[in-house]
Amino acid sequence: MDKGKLLDRLGVLGDDRLVLAKVLDRAEQTRSRNVPSATDFLTPQQQMLAQDLLRLAGVGEMDYVRLGGYDGAERNLLLFLPDWLEAEDAADQSPIRCLRATFRAEEKLSHRDFLGSLMGMGIVREKLGDILVGPDSADLIVLESVADFLRQSWDSAGRVKLTLTEIEAKHLHIPEVKCQEVRDTVSSLRLDAVASTGFRMARGKAAELITSGRVQVNWRECTKPDKLLAAGDTVSARGFGKFELTEVGGTTRKGRTSIVLKRYV
Repeated sequence: MDKGKLLDRLGVLGDDRLVLAKVLDRAEQTRSRNVPSATDFLTPQQQMLAQDLLRLAGVGEMDYVRLGGYDGAERNLLLFLPDWLEAEDAADQSPIRCLRATFRAEEKLSHRDFLGSLMGMGIVREKLGDILVGPDSADLIVLESVADFLRQSWDSAGRVKLTLTEIEAKHLHIPEVKCQEVRDTVSSLRLDAVASTGFRMARGKAAELITSGRVQVNWRECTKPDKLLAAGDTVSARGFGKFELTEVGGTTRKGRTSIVLKRYV
């Protein structure tokens, strides 16, 4: 099946279609030339779409690895493996580099400050992985194609001066993920019922949010309020954050199901 038909079968449009076409190009490059080939950084949703697309194209999950600079990275690239490269050695062939931008703690820079500064320099988002912001530094995971340019040219975010150095991935400062545990009972494990608790809104409003196309389940868009969730599912919504359904318990005397959510704050 040619590339266009594969993309049509997956039903992707717009920017995601262009991104996924490049994913197929990288897979074909590795297959035809027997060399490692990496995509740009992908969002979690694009990673799931790419996984579905590659499965349709006959590319197995043993033929590539996800790399984001550290375990648990949100933005990852796919590195396709030639037959001479094992998955455990893939990091040695990775185009990922890590930079640390230090600043005075009293300046209190945010993720938005760094991303805005980089976009202002013409760095497109797909060349950037996660941006890990701490009290007096931010660690950036970037592609090697922009790393040297940034080291030579990037010295400020807004009016705040930065000092930029390259670091090894093992020295990344990974912020602690802040979560809130929520225990509740729901009438069912329908997406709208659980999202009502997870996003702290009325069930009807949660259903409207879902049908509007703003909700993803495990990084895939879901517009069906009646979709049944299971323990381990992650639900996110643009503008409302993300939560994970960590536990599904028993049924109460009133027929409701007890659940435990991990809400990211």
